[in-house]
Amino acid sequence: MELTWNQVVGPLAGLATSCLWVATSLLFTAAGRRIGSTWVNAVRLLAAVLLHAGALAILTGGVWPEASSRQVLFLALSGVIGLSVCDQALFTAFVDIGPRRALLIQTTSPLFAVALGVALLGEPLRWMDALGMLMTLSGVAWVNAERSHTGSDDRAHPHFRRGIALAFLAAACQAIGFYFSKRGIGAGDLPGDELPAQSAAYLRMVFGTMGMAPIILAYLARSDAARAAGRARRIGSVRGGIALACCGAFVGPFLGVWSSLVAIGRTPSLGVAQTMCSLSPVLILPVVAWLHRERVSPRAAAGAVIAVAGAAVLFIT
Repeated sequence: MELTWNQVVGPLAGLATSCLWVATSLLFTAAGRRIGSTWVNAVRLLAAVLLHAGALAILTGGVWPEASSRQVLFLALSGVIGLSVCDQALFTAFVDIGPRRALLIQTTSPLFAVALGVALLGEPLRWMDALGMLMTLSGVAWVNAERSHTGSDDRAHPHFRRGIALAFLAAACQAIGFYFSKRGIGAGDLPGDELPAQSAAYLRMVFGTMGMAPIILAYLARSDAARAAGRARRIGSVRGGIALACCGAFVGPFLGVWSSLVAIGRTPSLGVAQTMCSLSPVLILPVVAWLHRERVSPRAAAGAVIAVAGAAVLFIT
């Protein structure tokens, strides 16, 4: 079967999104060690808003996209739920149950997306799509479920149950954010009046930044002892941390969010788009093996092969 560009552009954009998230995670991890995760969140969103505003001015000559009130509403909901609430829940889950378990639970996000697409968008679920998503999710889960070699038990954490709940909340919020993005892109006043992906990404980022305001205010209201403890855990310079966060903002919240919205808008199924955007836990394996000299186990390699095979199934259906 011969594939056309229109058939592959959406899945390709999703794969590009996963690759960009790999680079973003490395940059934000390095930045967080220097300035803390909350300031990384603040810097990345503010930088991304400026980058999207500049791109919009270049592409359209304006500072605010031409969008209907319904499109703005849907993308505002997408930004607050998919960026502010989702990220805060996921970062807290990392602390409560550890990143490995949190990422494992996060792989359920495409399943929430499938349910939303079928129930609310009337999307058909073909058996080949279901097979490809199952293979990809199984491969990602197989990689992330591998026991850590540190010997630590995250279940001993006093907020373990809260962490489990927050990880599932983050997975659901990511899917809900994708759902509202898809609605926002295609919710014009006239049939076929779709919003360009870059304009949608800009609106989503603006409202996501607004949603972070209460979190930043709470962070600034911390006690002096909490501030001192946070500073004691940091390494490197503040300037270096801000520079790394800005680079991460360009790769992730700018390019990554843009490409994810292309995937959402150009892929028929919301679940398939979400799955293609969820490959970063597997794609990061060769990167950490090369950069950090981490050993990639046969189990992790097998999971990567299964996930890539599932992605290939999604491409050809």
